[in-house]
Amino acid sequence: MTATQDLQLEIDGEIAVIRLNRAAKRNALSDGLVLAVRSTFENLPSTVRAAVLDGAGDHFCAGLDLSELKERDAGAGLHHSRMWHAALEEVQYGPVPVVAALHGAVVGGGLELAAACHIRVADTTTFYALPEGARGIFVGGGGAVRIPRLIGAARMADMMLTGRVYQAEEGERAGFAQYLVPAGQSFAKAVEIARRVAQNAPLTNFALTHALPRIAEQPADQGFLTEALMAAIAQSAPEAKQRVRDFLEGRAAKVAKS
Repeated sequence: MTATQDLQLEIDGEIAVIRLNRAAKRNALSDGLVLAVRSTFENLPSTVRAAVLDGAGDHFCAGLDLSELKERDAGAGLHHSRMWHAALEEVQYGPVPVVAALHGAVVGGGLELAAACHIRVADTTTFYALPEGARGIFVGGGGAVRIPRLIGAARMADMMLTGRVYQAEEGERAGFAQYLVPAGQSFAKAVEIARRVAQNAPLTNFALTHALPRIAEQPADQGFLTEALMAAIAQSAPEAKQRVRDFLEGRAAKVAKS
């Protein structure tokens, strides 16, 4: 299945593979591609339970396609940024958990896109940068909200003030990615993780992708109440009850040291 010329969609059982397909431009994000990302996540088949977001060629995504950067007045710039926000909201708060397969450039808007995913797998070719500061512009795709939650505001400010580039290994230590694998293996690892995630009860995955980020931002007393409500809803599902019975009756594996 193909979503657009610039975005490929493949359905493999319970896994959707969504691939940026502008390799000749290092998968730079045009407005059309951003809108295609939004539409694809909004319209995933109900059978899909996890997604992998990948980039064709040598790079995940080199950011905003600067050839489309237009002189906009403040109002037009505001609406353009909000268009990106709406698209990336569908990644973060869409129907399923999303695993990003990172390689090569994860730069500018590409880093904003990666930050909207729930799990990030980088290979050793990956590098991270926010060149907006040197170009006289500012992040506009949600990066000012999402990226500090990964690495802290001070690290993000340093990247934009100085042009600092994080290589794969130091990027993992800083918090850009949860997994680091050898070159060329991020996609295979992301698919492996997505298949594991797809085995979870759907309400548990919903709680982790929709409720947990909001609980983390709430004052403690509100967070405790939201947690209690989400726990009650999740455990009431028939699938959850069956999984608990399977464990208690010895039909489910126990947690073991890996």
